[in-house]
Amino acid sequence: MGLGHFILCLLLVVPLGGCGYHLGFKARQLPGGYDHVAIPVFKNKTPEVGIETYFTNELIRQFARSGVARVVERSDAAVTLEGVIENLTFERGAKSTQKEITHLPLGTVLTTEYRVLVTTRLRLRRNSDDKVLWESVFQSERPYFAPQLGSAGLNSSNALYNQSARHQNVFKIATDMMVEAHDRVTESF
Repeated sequence: MGLGHFILCLLLVVPLGGCGYHLGFKARQLPGGYDHVAIPVFKNKTPEVGIETYFTNELIRQFARSGVARVVERSDAAVTLEGVIENLTFERGAKSTQKEITHLPLGTVLTTEYRVLVTTRLRLRRNSDDKVLWESVFQSERPYFAPQLGSAGLNSSNALYNQSARHQNVFKIATDMMVEAHDRVTESF
């Protein structure tokens, strides 16, 4: 590369330095640069019992994995990252009718897919004065298959499958959402 190319590259890169653009890696951190955080069990405002542990455990796992901040008891932390599961909805998705599945009674509509929709809110508070340092809402959805009837003689399906499938899909959503939450709370501070 000649001197002319070097100067041209330098002229293109130098102006970007003052605009918030950075070359290279910038370390992630919590707002305010805190390195100890408390993460209490999420509040669950939905009727689905037990899902708060999926979100709480996954958020703790993300901090342990990244090393951005150590998760400690509230009494030992300067900040607390609070989570609330505000909404959980199961909607019917795809449907099959008697025309598509010949062994169903006339006029029957069978739901073959559901969609899980979840909304959570996270808030980072400074413990000394309860000041909110960061807050964000996360929404996600995921489809899953309904229990399937495999024989013309069957007229019911396994209800345990549906409960298990619901929880499995909420767990997968929690994993994806808490990866995103960790990344958003620790970026650009």
